[in-house]
Amino acid sequence: MNKFKSLLLIGIMAFAVSCSKSSSDSDGDNSEAKVDKAANLLATGDSAKDILSNDTYDKLLIEIAYVTGFKPTEAAMTDFTAYLKEHTFKEDIELVYKELSSPSEDELTLQEIADLETSNRTAFNTGSTLAIYIYFADTPAEGDDLEGGLVTLGSVYRNTSMVIHEATVRDLASLSSSISEADVETTTLNHEFGHLFGLVNLGSDMVNDHESESENEDGQLVADNHCNQAVCLMRAELQFGGSSGKSLQSNTLAQYEDGVKSGCRLSGTTVLSLLQQHTAKTTNTVPLDAECVLDIQANGGR
Repeated sequence: MNKFKSLLLIGIMAFAVSCSKSSSDSDGDNSEAKVDKAANLLATGDSAKDILSNDTYDKLLIEIAYVTGFKPTEAAMTDFTAYLKEHTFKEDIELVYKELSSPSEDELTLQEIADLETSNRTAFNTGSTLAIYIYFADTPAEGDDLEGGLVTLGSVYRNTSMVIHEATVRDLASLSSSISEADVETTTLNHEFGHLFGLVNLGSDMVNDHESESENEDGQLVADNHCNQAVCLMRAELQFGGSSGKSLQSNTLAQYEDGVKSGCRLSGTTVLSLLQQHTAKTTNTVPLDAECVLDIQANGGR
């Protein structure tokens, strides 16, 4: 009888452990399911109001993924954070750094960059926190023409996704003794994030029409989601590189196989000249013009 009771007790304990493990596994699956990755995989500008206002999210969590040796400068990240606080109501902004190995490519397509994000991104919207992913690459963008001055510094391709071609940023900064890496990094980050703010006509409606136009491959003038105001961080020349705009625009508007589309590819051709206009001032930071600020304010920003 005692032997029977002992066996019965062991059986009950084994059953309890099995149920406990099953329950734990199930909880883990439920926890994973709560991460709404889809909310971070929308089109550029779709989260503009959420970024600018505190209506839904009152915290920004920015995952800075960088290839070993290509971490952005501390000065640029300080200026970038100040820019976000200047134009949004987010006071709680956390930067999380993630070092990655090189993909060992000579250049990267936007599709390859999106694939790298899928493999490496860990920060997604949760609760009252909105997550942003920025990848600092050690390679140039596909189709860059360094000798011709047509290079891509950065690109936004989703509502919370951005790439900075840090290797190209450094090459560009090295061409000027008065412009630092931090200056080019800050300008690139701020310009691209301006599109995540919904500028220009990419999610934040324009209070007054100030969208520029550029020629498409058919020679027709089309709106290009950039500002037509002089000395604005979002002006079209920063994207299209002046007279070289047509060739860059064909890359900019390319559609990729899984729906990834670049809202902007920032060209280095005119970035240096714009920055050099500000070297006599206390900072090389290029500001947003009054029209862009109006649009930000109308969509919930400062």
